[in-house]
Amino acid sequence: MNQGIAVPRTPLHQFTVPLSATRRAARLARLLAGEQLVAWGLPLDPARLIVAELAANAVVHGRVAGRSFRLGLTVTAPATLRIEVTDPQGDQLPTQARVAAGAEPAESGHGLVLVEELADRWGVRTGPVPCKTVWAELDLGR
Repeated sequence: MNQGIAVPRTPLHQFTVPLSATRRAARLARLLAGEQLVAWGLPLDPARLIVAELAANAVVHGRVAGRSFRLGLTVTAPATLRIEVTDPQGDQLPTQARVAAGAEPAESGHGLVLVEELADRWGVRTGPVPCKTVWAELDLGR
């Protein structure tokens, strides 16, 4: 029984790249992720859509002048793709609250609703100060 202790996952593939906090770089993140997924023989979607939303959020909500954001992709055993986007705005955390049926999400909340629908799991990790990482995982064996 795992009593709250994290079980280490063996990385099969890893990719990470720093990108400038611009809309062009957010598009580049999606393109680079697509190229990497093809190289690894993995399906492009929904991973590309998740990367696009998380990168766009990093540029819009996590931007600090002169600081970049980082895209990370990791495939771990047995079959999980983890997408991570780290930005320098650790004091501005997204919420995981689902939008109530029939309610309109906040103007800037549509992307994370999409991430929640597409990902098997997602969340936020703070640190190292002043950063935060928004992550999403896809189970590849389904």
